[in-house]
Amino acid sequence: MEHTIPLKQNHEFRRLYHKGKSAVSPYFVIYCRRTGRPVSRLGITTGVKLGNAVKRNRARRRIRELYRTHERMVSAGYDIVIVARTRVMFGQYAELERSFCQLMKKLGLLLPNGDKLP
Repeated sequence: MEHTIPLKQNHEFRRLYHKGKSAVSPYFVIYCRRTGRPVSRLGITTGVKLGNAVKRNRARRRIRELYRTHERMVSAGYDIVIVARTRVMFGQYAELERSFCQLMKKLGLLLPNGDKLP
């Protein structure tokens, strides 16, 4: 990912949960908060409800790929946490992509020219 670094600290995740904006879909929940940084930070959370480690890692890979392919359309300077829900394991990639773009647009994270899918 070009303009994004990982979000790893627990207190940063908690800050986003409490003070950030959120948007919900059947596949994931996205929390975001504006920062003054020139780059964005991304955190991905998968709970034990999704299944064993193999399934959780697969969900993280799918979400990371969604973000990577749309990263150039996302405004810089945000902390973003994506929480995977159970349906992310069974959804088609096209459905996940559509849902992801809708949530990012709802939160105001897409650049003005980023309304269309590539």
